[in-house]
Amino acid sequence: MRVLAGDVGGTKTLLQLAEFDAGATRPQRVLRQARYDSAAYAGLTPLLDEFLRDHHAPLHGACFAVAGPVQDDGTQQHASLTNLPWQLDSLHLGADLGLPAVRLINDFQAVGYGIEALTAEETAVLHDRPAQPRAPRVVLGAGTGLGVALLMPCGPHYEVFPTEAGHADFAPGDAVQDGLLAFLRAELGHVSWERIVSGPGLVNIYRYLLARDGAADAAALLQATDPAAAVAVAAAAATDGRAAAALDLFVRLYGACAGNLALTTLARGGVYLAGGIAAKILPHLQRGGFALSYCDKGRMRGVVDAIPVHVVTNPEVGLLGALLTAARTGARD
Repeated sequence: MRVLAGDVGGTKTLLQLAEFDAGATRPQRVLRQARYDSAAYAGLTPLLDEFLRDHHAPLHGACFAVAGPVQDDGTQQHASLTNLPWQLDSLHLGADLGLPAVRLINDFQAVGYGIEALTAEETAVLHDRPAQPRAPRVVLGAGTGLGVALLMPCGPHYEVFPTEAGHADFAPGDAVQDGLLAFLRAELGHVSWERIVSGPGLVNIYRYLLARDGAADAAALLQATDPAAAVAVAAAAATDGRAAAALDLFVRLYGACAGNLALTTLARGGVYLAGGIAAKILPHLQRGGFALSYCDKGRMRGVVDAIPVHVVTNPEVGLLGALLTAARTGARD
């Protein structure tokens, strides 16, 4: 079957047209793939018209992963992009594409669907334990925010359930983290995990260390175009001691958050780190601080220690998830 998938964001849109065999998790053949500047188009439809201009064979399914909220009323789906004034409607898109149904899903939900299609070469082991087959999985991803999704076995494959777990209360684990919580609470009131385990969270940790040490005058990294990247680069290059300390603390807190989710969901099928940060700081994640905090769950240490952790290294896992969802939608229809 021929399917169309897209990863639609406020900055860029990735599209792929592929042929799928029934029941497969990877395409038999990619017919076309292209990247577009989203802001250069008035909406998704003119972009699709350009992408499909030379491909006239009928489609069997389509799915678009959207960087924004998706509403589903049971008969159709509506989506708006967080950083672009596009409004998407599944019925209208289906009519444009000659399909009875088009799936719209959140971009992190697409990442969850893509986990099932990954090969061993597209992940890196962070905590090496055997996964239980057909057991729950959880995927979390620090990037601009903190995405979390639960993956549950459903028939022959996994179904993905988005969550807002990134907005759950942050719980400090030691005196340094107590200070971090007090520092951010004074600014923000409620402090969630997303305020700490994310790109902006790394910056918050660095700001806290500057304030704690009375070194606010040494904040040149905060003036960078991308302060989180600047802190991470300075930490890796060992040119800023507080940046290195901030990244070390970030890694430990990422581990603590992942361990909480493993324990909450009993994700014996595995914990997966996706998002834009984990693959970029993989050497830091592998140094041991992540695993120590991940397993540091008191009486439940043994439960969490038995659950494996992997880092997703395929940057197009979301597009892969949308493609797989399109194929399954086409097979049902």
